[in-house]
Amino acid sequence: MTDDYLARIGQLIRDARQHRGWTQLQLADALGTSQSAVNRIERGNQNISLEMIARIGEALDSEIVSLGYAGPMHLRVVGGRRLSGSIDVKTSKNACVALLCASLLNSGRTVLRRVARIEEVFRILEVLNSIGVRTRWINGGADLEIQPPAQLDLNGMDADAARRTRSIIMFLGPLLHRETHFKLPYAGGCDLGTRTIEPHMTALRRFGLEITATEGMYHATVNRQINPERPIVLTERGDTATENAVLAAARRDGVTVIRNASSNYMVQDLCFFLEELGVRVKGVGTTTLTVHGVPDIDRDVDYSPSEDPVEAMSLIAAAVITESELTIRRVPVEFLEVELAVLEGMGLNHDLSAEYPADNGRTRLADLTVRPSKLEAPIDKIHPMPFPGLNIDNVPFFAAIAASAHGSTLIHDWVYDNRAIYLTDLNRLGGRLQLLDPHRVLVEGTTRWRAAEMMCPPALRPAVVVLLAMMAAEGTSVLRNVYVINRGYEDLAERLNSVGAQIETFRDI
Repeated sequence: MTDDYLARIGQLIRDARQHRGWTQLQLADALGTSQSAVNRIERGNQNISLEMIARIGEALDSEIVSLGYAGPMHLRVVGGRRLSGSIDVKTSKNACVALLCASLLNSGRTVLRRVARIEEVFRILEVLNSIGVRTRWINGGADLEIQPPAQLDLNGMDADAARRTRSIIMFLGPLLHRETHFKLPYAGGCDLGTRTIEPHMTALRRFGLEITATEGMYHATVNRQINPERPIVLTERGDTATENAVLAAARRDGVTVIRNASSNYMVQDLCFFLEELGVRVKGVGTTTLTVHGVPDIDRDVDYSPSEDPVEAMSLIAAAVITESELTIRRVPVEFLEVELAVLEGMGLNHDLSAEYPADNGRTRLADLTVRPSKLEAPIDKIHPMPFPGLNIDNVPFFAAIAASAHGSTLIHDWVYDNRAIYLTDLNRLGGRLQLLDPHRVLVEGTTRWRAAEMMCPPALRPAVVVLLAMMAAEGTSVLRNVYVINRGYEDLAERLNSVGAQIETFRDI
């Protein structure tokens, strides 16, 4: 590599490290090298292999370079433009990854329709392929066909891909039916503070699963003599914990009752899919699920996951903060009713069409038209609750919306340790957000957004919030290192451009 390339790579590494809040010593410890070596790398004074670049990217959960495909690294945003026209909501990211994990329960052929082509899905597919599952995109790349082998090759698992997604944790439920001993890499994903797997284990121990964690791996053993003899009560009404419990119950020969279960959209889609596999699930949409398991599942199934309410909220926020009139089609309105009620209370001018069913035949959709509105800060704080409350993943969008409203708004993001901190990145774009503690932010509006160049926050939803604010800011902004956005959104820049945004993807190297 030339000295110029080394210096530019070093700058990318330094920016990613600083944005994560790490010192050179912390990065050196994660890499098993010295602080002086990290210093030389960041100054462009040391030759660096592609393997080392990949390791650094994994340690920082940041795409330093892309190899083998032409994925974007940065976004250049010309802001101050009004959006217009209509845009469709894509299928749910969180439902799609749950269904990919659930496909391991089935010996037959699974076809999932309109699967989101996002990095999170690609990582799970890389893991599935590495253990022997055959997958292929069909119908022009719109749908996905999945065929597990008779015997999984867990020793061949792509550990690097597994570590880059938190969804790998949902392999526990399906695998306990197929293996008595197996290993999984530690779950990765967004940097949102410490999240243990104990809520998952509260349920999975009742199916005989025990885990020890050493050297970056979960070592699992399964005692098939142990089965739930009474209802399972989850200690946390988490989405993935509920999904793992349901996946574990799906092939248990008997009836499993799960209480304090999440009733959120991805859990419902998973239950609808399992019903296609012959598993009866009662109580879908409530906090008590009764699962009638089927010990052997061998069916050819075809299923269409529903649309993503969090992407819909992203598009609503885009219209609000750019003061645009925009129609958002195929909105899963039953999972946005509280959000829309809050926005209506703030003064949002909008219309909803009559409801119609999603392709799964169960989820309620509607088309939503948002118009320019004079918003007032809500009287009460914005805070998430389990469904049917305001969605946890939708809280960050209210930071940008509140910044566009008159008055002060308190946002209490009590679920995640770090996410409220990332919302203060909006201050670089002219926002006035005061961090009261790691979970509470006071937002002052209205805001005159201004252009800036900055690193992408290492958490999906705050990263998109920053992008939307850049779209509202007069002038040209640059958002660097946007891999985290590609984890959860398919062609977001191109789709926003189709309704009037001006966003260009580019790479340094």
